[in-house]
Amino acid sequence: MSKAPADFSSFAALDIRVGAIVSAVPADTRSPTLRMQIDFGPEIGVKVSCGAYTSYDPAALPGKLVLAVVNFPPRRMGPEVSEVLVLGVPNPAGPGAVFLTVDRQAPNGAEVF
Repeated sequence: MSKAPADFSSFAALDIRVGAIVSAVPADTRSPTLRMQIDFGPEIGVKVSCGAYTSYDPAALPGKLVLAVVNFPPRRMGPEVSEVLVLGVPNPAGPGAVFLTVDRQAPNGAEVF
């Protein structure tokens, strides 16, 4: 499904950063969700993200680098509050989603441009 054309300013309005997952546990939500604490470096700090990343073993996630939009307002998901939106794509092997990541080490908080 294609979306309507946008100009570069639409992309530039997003603040997408690299973050390292600090912890991941099942969230207290109706549908299966993970609650992750993600370190975006000293400028942004550690933020919480809740998402449908249930194809991952939570114990294996600490240290994994992910990409997230950090300038959206917080969103309530049941009793949980998600502060950032981790980017992902549908999991072709089943339920949940697959993280968008970087392929080399990058500093926490590095901006996507």
